[in-house]
Amino acid sequence: MTKKELARKIIQELKKFHPNAKIALNYRNNIQLLVAVILSAQCTDKKVNEVTASLFKKYKTAGDFAKADLKTFEKEIYQTGFYHAKARNIIAAAKMIKKEFGGVLPKTMKEILKLSGVARKTANVVLGNAYGVVEGIAVDTHVKRLSKMLGLTDETDPVKIERDLMQIIPKKDWFKFTYMLIDYGRKYCPARPHNHLACPLAKITVI
Repeated sequence: MTKKELARKIIQELKKFHPNAKIALNYRNNIQLLVAVILSAQCTDKKVNEVTASLFKKYKTAGDFAKADLKTFEKEIYQTGFYHAKARNIIAAAKMIKKEFGGVLPKTMKEILKLSGVARKTANVVLGNAYGVVEGIAVDTHVKRLSKMLGLTDETDPVKIERDLMQIIPKKDWFKFTYMLIDYGRKYCPARPHNHLACPLAKITVI
């Protein structure tokens, strides 16, 4: 079986398990979406949602985040970890959005990658959920771990993993693939030690 054939079989199964898979982060607008995704780096979606429940009542627009006091903002996002870098990046990104994009989240990969704290994973998640713009596949920790485990890539670098996945997964499935695989990892195949042979996809993969 080729990797392209394997990918199609895996996607068929994932669509049965998680037909309604979607982003787990809570937000009310595109700016808050960007902030939530930046906060989610090395942090669980559950914890991010706990933090943003109050954070997003105070900060609603790019202007709100751009005006945030750095020290105060660090305390407000402290629980998400790496709060020094995250606070700097979010405030800097908000200032650029306000100054260069009129307060509106940019709609292209080229533009959004100019923002502080935004690499391809964040860009893919934000563009896909905000505008339905799909230029790649978001590779988070679940996708990185499971793509290799399922035999879809031999790479460990997220950029190279994304490149491999884009070559074997139909473009129409790029956006949904990330969320189906995340849900699969959470429900059936977690990172902690377990019997992989009991995982639903074991029958068609090289685990």
